[in-house]
Amino acid sequence: MIEARGLTKRYGRVLAVDALSFDVRPGIVTGFLGPNGSGKSTTIRIMLGLDAPDRGVVRIGGRRYRELSWPLREVGALQEARTFHPGRTARAHLAALAASNNIPATRVDEVLRLTGLRSAAGRRAGKFSLGMAQRLGIAAALLGDPGVLLLLDEPVNGLDPEGIRWIRELMKSLAAEGRIVFVSSHLISEMALTADRLIVIGAGRLLADTSVAELSARSSSLEDAFLELTSGSAEFRDAGGTRRPAGGPPAAQRPGGYPSYPATGRTS
Repeated sequence: MIEARGLTKRYGRVLAVDALSFDVRPGIVTGFLGPNGSGKSTTIRIMLGLDAPDRGVVRIGGRRYRELSWPLREVGALQEARTFHPGRTARAHLAALAASNNIPATRVDEVLRLTGLRSAAGRRAGKFSLGMAQRLGIAAALLGDPGVLLLLDEPVNGLDPEGIRWIRELMKSLAAEGRIVFVSSHLISEMALTADRLIVIGAGRLLADTSVAELSARSSSLEDAFLELTSGSAEFRDAGGTRRPAGGPPAAQRPGGYPSYPATGRTS
């Protein structure tokens, strides 16, 4: 289980996440929703150890991310589609990740087949379309056969209708195996078809932790219920309570991109 407890994060005077707590349980697909500037990206960065909270903690299976000995074998994460060297082939990219995380080389062919990239394995990844790059990112997330899968960058982005159905069915099948599947998206219609449960935040605070059916029942559709719930919450509040436009850390403090997976294994 993923447990977030009392997460608070400020960037200067901007309060990005405000005493946020929630659980993500195995066996179901959980959607993570919120308007732009709601604090989703900051929360995700804290979950993956890329930012430190001012207060609070996130534990994955009882441990913080930085305490995982081989992160890629326990948590698979997709944050950005093109987090690979453009000159490497898809196979070489995955083989390097496997070697650095003590994953059997045979797993490379398994995820290439699973993501429909076997015929493109010898092509340079820099030539991939957005949809193919997204599949490669998903292959990297699945490489370690992790019990936790975090699909955090619109996993259907760039996919054609067949690909959208494929990722939808993949997420459901992985959850049915007892894994944790946590998906961040702005596509409410897709979450209505994919997710079982929703965590909705706004202005850095928890607005709802509920099932898709329960939230949909509040209005004429899930989209309408979401918009009503998040109305007026698409701004951060600074430490003095002043509301201001949001969108993540201030530009001067925002790191220049972050990986969707750890490049090397860790030792305890």
